[in-house]
Amino acid sequence: MACAAALAWTLPAPAGATPPEPEPFGTNDLGGFRDVLPPGTNGRANALELGAFLAAGARPRHNDDQLRLYSDLLYASPGVTQQRLAELFKDATFGVRPGDVERRYSPRDDVTIVRDRGFGVPHVDGRTRDGAMFGIGYATAEDRLFFMDIFRHLGRGQLSSFAGGDPANRGFDHLLWSTAPYREEDLQRQIDQRAALPQFEADARRLRVDLAEYVAGVNAYIGEARLDPTKMPGEYAAIGQPLGPDDWKGTDVVATSAVIGAIFGTAGGRELDAALVLEDAKRRFGRRRGPRVWRDFRSAEDPEAPTTVHGRRFSYGARPRRIARGSRALPDRGSVRKLDVVASSTAPRPTAAARATGLLAFPRTSSNALLVSARESRSGRPLAVFGPQTAYFAPQDLMEQEIHAPGMQAHGVAFPGANLYVSIGHGPDYSWSATSAFQDTADTFAVDLCDPGGGRPTTGSMHYRFRGACLPIEVLERRNSWRPTVADDTPAGSEVMRAERTKLGLVVGRATIRGRPVAYTKLRTTYFHESDAGLGISFFNQPDRIRSARDFQRAAYLIPFTFNWFYVDDRQIAYLNSGANPVRAKGTDPNLPIRGTRRFEWRNFDPEALVPAYTPMAQHAQVRDQAFITSWNNKQARGTRASDSNWGFGSTYRSKPLDDRVRRGIRGPRKMSLTELADAAEDSATVDLRADAVLPLALRVLETRGERRAATGHRRRRTVRDPGLRRAIGLLRAWTRSGSHRIDRDRDGSYEQSEAIRLLDAWWPRWITAEFEPSLGSPLFHRVQGLVKLDNHPNNEGQHLGSAWQDGWYGAASKDLRTILRRPVRGRYSRIYCGRGRFGRCRRALERSLRDAIGVPAERLYGGDAVCREAGRDGDQDCFDSIFFRPLGGITQPLIPWQNRPTYQQAVEVRGHRPR
Repeated sequence: MACAAALAWTLPAPAGATPPEPEPFGTNDLGGFRDVLPPGTNGRANALELGAFLAAGARPRHNDDQLRLYSDLLYASPGVTQQRLAELFKDATFGVRPGDVERRYSPRDDVTIVRDRGFGVPHVDGRTRDGAMFGIGYATAEDRLFFMDIFRHLGRGQLSSFAGGDPANRGFDHLLWSTAPYREEDLQRQIDQRAALPQFEADARRLRVDLAEYVAGVNAYIGEARLDPTKMPGEYAAIGQPLGPDDWKGTDVVATSAVIGAIFGTAGGRELDAALVLEDAKRRFGRRRGPRVWRDFRSAEDPEAPTTVHGRRFSYGARPRRIARGSRALPDRGSVRKLDVVASSTAPRPTAAARATGLLAFPRTSSNALLVSARESRSGRPLAVFGPQTAYFAPQDLMEQEIHAPGMQAHGVAFPGANLYVSIGHGPDYSWSATSAFQDTADTFAVDLCDPGGGRPTTGSMHYRFRGACLPIEVLERRNSWRPTVADDTPAGSEVMRAERTKLGLVVGRATIRGRPVAYTKLRTTYFHESDAGLGISFFNQPDRIRSARDFQRAAYLIPFTFNWFYVDDRQIAYLNSGANPVRAKGTDPNLPIRGTRRFEWRNFDPEALVPAYTPMAQHAQVRDQAFITSWNNKQARGTRASDSNWGFGSTYRSKPLDDRVRRGIRGPRKMSLTELADAAEDSATVDLRADAVLPLALRVLETRGERRAATGHRRRRTVRDPGLRRAIGLLRAWTRSGSHRIDRDRDGSYEQSEAIRLLDAWWPRWITAEFEPSLGSPLFHRVQGLVKLDNHPNNEGQHLGSAWQDGWYGAASKDLRTILRRPVRGRYSRIYCGRGRFGRCRRALERSLRDAIGVPAERLYGGDAVCREAGRDGDQDCFDSIFFRPLGGITQPLIPWQNRPTYQQAVEVRGHRPR
């Protein structure tokens, strides 16, 4: 039956048929949906429009008309009103009001696209699902053609060949080729392969039809643009391709999906780096105490870590009680040689500074969500303010769209080039969103190297042993070349990238284990399966499949990427952590490299399909109708261990400000409104987590005597005699008491607490170094920073991403200082690091580091930033934090003040429901 229905859906509309009438405004929409996506929907500028902007600043319509909405929520909080909420989040109701139609057209007889006058969003109505898919492809090419071209090249590791040899472009090529190297036949395989679950085979065939129609829509627009210069993005002439792009292919969508998966949807695979940290810890502290110190910073299961699910355990990634003999594959000391993805190049290696100002930049992880249950809501209906935090681009790296077709109704956003369906948005009476997660879906294996002729292998050998056979390592090479253009004047050059592939994943390094040569490989469950996410996401767009929170969770479980998914309707809120979680062999430790023998492979691993056994849905962290749900990429639940690539799930996290504000809003008899929830999200968006969660502890150390009162065991307060230190402490304490915000409320060009902010910015790296390096020793201290940096400042090393405080030594500093202050601590570290356990020594170390910070001028802290220098604001503190919209084309956007919030954000209070 399902197969017959799928075939019927592919029938084209009769020749000359009248295009379908769009559904009237609000049809099948139960109401209560608002959203915002800066800077604006329209991301295309033809040569004339581009010239007008460069000459006089004239912008195409709908290029920046959501920028003010987004930015001004900063100043509406605290105290967001219903009126301001309606002004700063646009109405996302299905359809377009009759008087608000700006343009109506039909690129094919079975689809009609309507653009609204207010913001230019494409509302696609298909007579058939085929027509809707064609229309989505056509509308995407209208709004994001050049953007799509960038990402289909990036997904193949060819960005430099397409957009120029700028070091940042080459840096992203290196990232993709080391993470997701694919030949063209590999990309096609993802289209052709069967559904992982037999019950979804008919749905998989339907998705292939959707893909073909989407590609046809993109190519229809490209064909028109080749004949009509007003439809061709002006950037093609700037990069030396005046005829525009090549035709689109289904593999281009797969390549784009690979980018999404590589950046946002996986975690783990750094077991070799973790092993090197363990090696240094043993060298510093010995074989018995070294592993304890290593576990302190690993933070895999800190009992104090904030979690999305409250009070329930979901076990995943646990270290076994007994490690199977022979399963660990720790390298010989000093023998590791990491694989260099660049085999040869005529250009110098990209530096961190060059990457910071390049074409692309993304936060390491992203997004937040706040949901309040019906019982804690003033209206008695659940509330949600949530969205993905995917950095900022011009045009944006998400595209807003609406789709209506038989069986499909959704409004929201998706990633251009892979946006057949709405990835995040709302249906008739429900809404959903996601944040990136951190559970471990990639492992490092050590495979023995061998010589097929029976000779003695070396670490340079190109064969490896797998299930008793000596197999050749597959070499994947990509050659890129570039020349100067108007858009990128990088001198002509070329380079060859090289990846090595085995049945157990991609080679990341070589070493010896007890003198025997091995290759270390990284195997992730989403490699060759990035496009599998389309199944679950397509279900989100089909209201008949999503009739309850439980239905949504079932659909989300089908998505292989490591995301946290959130759902709200007029009765329920829900959460589920998705991801293709492999079932590991008994006794293997997911924290460290594993021997690549059959006994220790993932359970039921099929090396041809790259499919293991997956953990069942019941083992994935999930909850329905909890009093409230928050997520800012924090730990999912007790028992769900942080992946080996995430050492940041410590005793505090950036989700703390969200939790604090929601808990206050629902404490005792209090209930929250949607405006109050939006207020909570925005108020949290300007909080400096260091000042909010950790700074008060350091100040208490500075103001406390070392000795204890005999009777009470409490430490006595002391007067800081140094006037400079006393003044600095006063400034910092006043800032924490005011809420720890980095904000310019009166818009006078400087933060309200600018001097205190400068002090902490200068002090933090000095403070953490003073607290931990003397105990750890310099080699181990710096080795740990390779897995968790000291700080994640809003400037993001010059990238201006908005996202901040994602990971850092915040939890480590908090736990260590609370311990030395004799405050309550769960999951104490194996030792006190500050002052090597001596209170007076700790206090003096913090005093010295603060004294050093006092003398650091703002110019040294904030000067030299390329973005601010270009804006004529070099050295400005608030510019240093500001959000920069990276231009993926010729039209730029102004900087906006820093606020740590989703790029696309929904404010939802669903007002009703369909019969169920």
